[in-house]
Parts: sequence; structure tokens; C-alpha cells
Amino acid sequence: MSPDPTEDAASSPAEPEPMLRVVKGDLTAEELAALVAVVAARNAAAANAAAGTKPRIRSQWGHPTRQARAPHRFGPDQWRRSAYGA
Repeated sequence: MSPDPTEDAASSPAEPEPMLRVVKGDLTAEELAALVAVVAARNAAAANAAAGTKPRIRSQWGHPTRQARAPHRFGPDQWRRSAYGA
């Protein structure tokens, strides 16, 4: 049984419709890429909002503000208390 060329044309899917179409103007490749990025970002934000997922909360363990030390306090016996961070 030999393959029929008309069957291949009929069984192949039609070209999908483009998601975006520039109706007016002449976009460069960079402008088109920026447009696609904005539309994709808005679509992702809408999908996350619809899913009801909450963003992950960042752990405070490695936060840069924890790297700052408390100011040195002067006074009697402060050299002992400086080790405690109080």
C-alpha cells in the first residue's frame, strides 16, 4: 500500500492563527519582542491571580538588613553586653 499524497495534505493540520497581529505601523524586531514580552507578562499575572496562588514569602534569614550590626553603646560594662547584641 503506497501513501497517497492527497491524504497527507488533508490530514495535516492547518496553520494556527497568530496570537498577535500588527494591523498598523512597521515594527522592528526589538519592538515586536517588547510587545510580546509585555503581553506574556500580563497573561502570566492574570493566570496567577486567577489561580489564587500567593507569592512565596522571602525568608528573612539571609536578608541584607540582618547583616548590619547594632551600634556600639558606650558605658560601664558594655564590653560584656556587646556580645549579646543588646
